[in-house]
Amino acid sequence: MNLEKLKSLFTKNGCQKIYVKRLAPNDNSKNQVYLGGSFEVLNILPISKIITEPAGDWKKERFKAALNFSWIGEDGNLYPARQSQLILYPKYPEVRFSGFLNQCDNAPSELMTQRLANRLLFLGVTEDRTIIGYVISPSSDIAAEFEKHPHIQEEGVFKVIELAQTTNSRQKLLNELKRIYKLDWIPSKSLTPQGKIVPCTASQCGGYTLEAELGIRRNGRSEPDFLGWEVKNFHVNNLLRTSSSVITLMTPEPTGGLYKIQGKDDFIRQYGYGDLKGREDRINFGGVHKVGVKHKRTRLKLELVGFDKEHNKIRNTDGKIVLIDEKDREAASWNFASMIIHWNTKHNQACYVPSLSEKEPERKYKYGNNVILGIGTDFQLFLKEMQLGHIYYDPGIKMENASKKPEVKARSQFRIKSGYLSQLYKENEVVNTLSI
Repeated sequence: MNLEKLKSLFTKNGCQKIYVKRLAPNDNSKNQVYLGGSFEVLNILPISKIITEPAGDWKKERFKAALNFSWIGEDGNLYPARQSQLILYPKYPEVRFSGFLNQCDNAPSELMTQRLANRLLFLGVTEDRTIIGYVISPSSDIAAEFEKHPHIQEEGVFKVIELAQTTNSRQKLLNELKRIYKLDWIPSKSLTPQGKIVPCTASQCGGYTLEAELGIRRNGRSEPDFLGWEVKNFHVNNLLRTSSSVITLMTPEPTGGLYKIQGKDDFIRQYGYGDLKGREDRINFGGVHKVGVKHKRTRLKLELVGFDKEHNKIRNTDGKIVLIDEKDREAASWNFASMIIHWNTKHNQACYVPSLSEKEPERKYKYGNNVILGIGTDFQLFLKEMQLGHIYYDPGIKMENASKKPEVKARSQFRIKSGYLSQLYKENEVVNTLSI
């Protein structure tokens, strides 16, 4: 095995990058492998679920995140390690990799059980979101080749090798957005899951029309849209002024509270209000809900439980975003475990595209050439902005035919003004697609 052959194995399995961690003596199966002092690594390594584990007599409070991980054998085949997981310790914070030798038929046990400095751990993410890995000793030929490898970038605790066969996703996205800008006004449309272009008449058609132009089919997947980029449209009144518009960041349903336990109907009947436009037999639940502020119509207050606002850190694994009523009851809540997955999976690389809209004589959209790119995030940054009031809960929930045959439509929205986007990412820039 040499470095070029190893790179070809990662490429063959659909990896776009190789992440390389230089292992310290403590990075072994007993002590676990240290992957950083924040949750940033969740942007790199896809997880399937998170469970919480409270502190015990000998255990520290922590999250456990399951991984679909396999080792690359010397024969080039993949050998699953079915108990692999990330351990997230919120009170430090730090993330460690564990379970990577368990239930694996061909694990590199000799290298991963010893306290040997400067071993190199190579990781990649395949197209089906499997993580594959390979480890070498510091005296190997691959280690010597790696030291001489050109154009090594850094991302968190990793050195990054861009594989030559991969496309520059940033450049391709910007080229597509330049093409879309030059189309001028585009009739409202969407691309169905079956790949058919159909007219779109809903209020969110600006996003669907942009996605259709990018070849993105309508889906409910919590994954990035275009070559690893989450693409979001936002409405503006002037394409040259993009700093004060409202952007919907994500729309997760509550995981707890009365909303989850007793259902949407009971929730809206208890906390909703009559339609402000006078539409009969309709109950609404909406409005901007900010942390620490009681909403004048719903009488609910948004709170962050388990978040240390002084240090901007998650301190409790059972933490949550919660709506509290006047009797201190939990009306609705979103646990941090579910929100971490939702946020980090979709937002590590995000592109925000402004648009104008017209409804007459037909709905159509025009997209701007100045787009906002955000790279590298952490859910704790999201919570920090929420604590400051920059991110807020602004739902669109309604019940029609309330006294007869009730029909509820619900959309839970967490939103932000575009001027605060830079606070959510390690790197943030406005790019003029005409200049690339």
